[in-house]
Amino acid sequence: MHYVYILRSKKNNQKIYIGSTKDLKSRLKSHNSGANIYSKKFAPWKIIWFCVFTNQFIALKFEKYLKTASGIAFRRKRLLITL
Repeated sequence: MHYVYILRSKKNNQKIYIGSTKDLKSRLKSHNSGANIYSKKFAPWKIIWFCVFTNQFIALKFEKYLKTASGIAFRRKRLLITL
């Protein structure tokens, strides 16, 4: 299984992080422990959305899409995730 996830900073509600992983629990711990360069500034994080894929390639493509302009519009309209 492969997860695409969206995190929101508990420290700064305006900051979100989009990523993908095989192990969602350990990835969240990694973000909250400060092991990641970008996300450590805004830790702690909480999961606000995730989706499970059986194919890693499709998961990575969807993660990349969510970071595009049309993906942002999709998030706002369909996932109700705004900044």
